[in-house]
Amino acid sequence: MSAPRSAIVIGGGIIGLCSAYYLLKSGWQVTILDKGNLADNCSSGNAGMIVPSHFIPLAAPGMVSKGIKWMFNSKSPFYVKPSLNPKLISWGLQFIKHANDTQVNKVAPHLRDLHLLSKQLYNQMAADPALDFGFEDKGILMLYKTDKAGAEEIHVAKQASNLGLDVEVLSKGQVQNLEPHTELNVKGAVHYRCDAHIYPNALVKQLTSFLTNNGVKIETHCKVLSVTAKNNTVQYIETTSGQFSADVVVMTGGAWLPELARQAGMNVPVMPGKGYSFMVPNTDHKIVHPSLLLEARVAITPMNGQVRIGGTMEIAPVNDKINMNRVQGIVDAVPNYYPDHKVQLPKVEDVWYGFRPCSPDGLPYIGYSRKWNNMIVAGGHGMMGLGLGPATGKLVAELAAQSKVSVNISEFDPNRFN
Repeated sequence: MSAPRSAIVIGGGIIGLCSAYYLLKSGWQVTILDKGNLADNCSSGNAGMIVPSHFIPLAAPGMVSKGIKWMFNSKSPFYVKPSLNPKLISWGLQFIKHANDTQVNKVAPHLRDLHLLSKQLYNQMAADPALDFGFEDKGILMLYKTDKAGAEEIHVAKQASNLGLDVEVLSKGQVQNLEPHTELNVKGAVHYRCDAHIYPNALVKQLTSFLTNNGVKIETHCKVLSVTAKNNTVQYIETTSGQFSADVVVMTGGAWLPELARQAGMNVPVMPGKGYSFMVPNTDHKIVHPSLLLEARVAITPMNGQVRIGGTMEIAPVNDKINMNRVQGIVDAVPNYYPDHKVQLPKVEDVWYGFRPCSPDGLPYIGYSRKWNNMIVAGGHGMMGLGLGPATGKLVAELAAQSKVSVNISEFDPNRFN
């Protein structure tokens, strides 16, 4: 009987954890290498949304003009910090190139399939007695206050319906009936019943425990220093904790993916998109459904007996500064939609921030490196990492086993910018 094959997963965010989970389930011996301690990665503080509704990538028509307009507003939901950084310029040019209807229509079915696979897998994971991460299949409300935003979202809803997604356009009265405990100041909503949500902090903690309890080795505070290869095969990974080798190497790494890729002689462009979130009590005016406040681009998610409020996409180099003007913009948006919820500006220490790994075309990277025959790249999921974690993890395990993949991943080729 042959020994189990071995895999190294670089990065302990949700993509790395899910990759390790499905590799473990497929009989692999797995080691995770993470430069931090897994306690506060980008997966833990996000809105917890599972979103087949997000079949349109970040690089979408209209985002370029909106980005230019928002650049002059310190509280705006999307911001690209002006810079002569060649990586940002290259990323921006590719973003502009891909932000068109032809590209969106081409990739939408592929993103839909990836999201639907992930939701199906979340359903299966939620049935595991070892995992209890607050999975709720209530859908997500896209709330709008203006006719313009409503018309745009209803147009997207028609596209979603044509793609076979479960979606319904709601009047103001209909959406208010879904939220009987709190007043809504909106013109209407689109209810994506195909969506769901979870408590991501619990998922990350429980997945980590499950993996360690079932033999996965997790090396924390372990920074990758170099990648050594021979004959088109990665031989070993040199880290601050020593050398590691395995049959297959899975490179995740979140916003740090480009640096890792460069160490392996690859170009996998990603810019970090900083987002903020904080928790508030779910008061007597209880919010039942997660929602996106469309004009403000703010996410509201009831979870773990509280409400998580999050937003902004700030494209800039990784930094640890909290821009309280942007947090104020999130705070100000909430009572415009939920008049019962007068949110106070949180203390700086109560604001979570993380870096979404944004590819220039808004699509994830999932597949084998063209350079190394035993390296799989899984990253660049932007705001969709939490939602697409299980699907990506399962695909990684299928790729590692050289078996048929569950969905078509041709649009997610990690070599597409080489």
